[in-house]
Amino acid sequence: MKILHDEQRWLAVVERDSNSDGDFVYAVHSTGIYCKPSCPSRKPNRKQVSFFNDAESAESEGYRACRRCQPQLQQSYNAAAEAIVQQVCTYINEHLEERLTLAQLGEEVHMSPYHLQRIFKHNTGITPRQYVDARRMEQFKARLREGEAITAAVYDAGYGSTSRLYERVPTHLGMTPNSYRQGGQDMQIAYTIVTSPLGQLLVAATSKGICAVSLGDNQEELEAGLQQEYAAAQIYQDGSQLQTWVNNILDYLEGERSWNQLNVPIDVQATAFQWRVWEMLRSIPVGETRSYGEIAQSLGDKKKARAVAQACANNPVALIIPCHRVVRGDGETGGYRWGIERKRRLLTQEKTDS
Repeated sequence: MKILHDEQRWLAVVERDSNSDGDFVYAVHSTGIYCKPSCPSRKPNRKQVSFFNDAESAESEGYRACRRCQPQLQQSYNAAAEAIVQQVCTYINEHLEERLTLAQLGEEVHMSPYHLQRIFKHNTGITPRQYVDARRMEQFKARLREGEAITAAVYDAGYGSTSRLYERVPTHLGMTPNSYRQGGQDMQIAYTIVTSPLGQLLVAATSKGICAVSLGDNQEELEAGLQQEYAAAQIYQDGSQLQTWVNNILDYLEGERSWNQLNVPIDVQATAFQWRVWEMLRSIPVGETRSYGEIAQSLGDKKKARAVAQACANNPVALIIPCHRVVRGDGETGGYRWGIERKRRLLTQEKTDS
């Protein structure tokens, strides 16, 4: 079962996301009824809604199942599907060195490739092939960290050749394997923390560009967050190297510079999907907003609203990648990693300046 925050769960209810059926149920206080996310009934008031991991939990609190969407029936199907997915994951983990096909995985669980792909993606958010790639990349990176030669690490991780690995490098590593092995753990990051209209502002950068922009109320917490994100890097405080970029960001926050004039390079690692989402965010005009669902639809799959929300939450460079311009489907502000009040102030300022 996926672990979802209430904000993500509510978004799934608003979007009537059938992909979330089985992940949780929601109960309406005023009616005493619980439903699955895709229930076609009228959208309830958010203040009247509580979320439960499963039907049994909702019923233990006195709620009864909706006769229209019958959420209690989803649970048994979901449990069986999760068992199948777990079986497939275990098989993949034990046979990474082999050439794995969807047909082969389907035979292992006595299921057609089409049906397996559908169940696997519904429960994990990715395809079996993507899971195989991710596990192989994890093994490859672990081998490099242990000091193994690149060629040996390639084959030990299950790649048939170095060319197959390099095809996947931009998406998974963000740098070449040699760079990861030689410089990834010795990356030098300079940072500074200054006072801004939105509280304490941390800006950090590599030699290529900004790798972190975060907001908060406590300098120690911001420093700890940076250290956690780049645990193996050499991190040092040096505001002089970042002065121009920091001044540009401060000018933007103070209303003296448009967001379009920030002119700061970034150096961050991300998946292909995250890059697509972030580029979409950067295309939202200043002073306007888009919903998670609208972003997902622009990317070609309106069912990926929750994945869009997750990409926004994982944005490492606040302000530069304007995830604050994405709101809930009902028009409400929605969550923000750096605090809802900061998000409101940013949106208000941009509407005024546009």
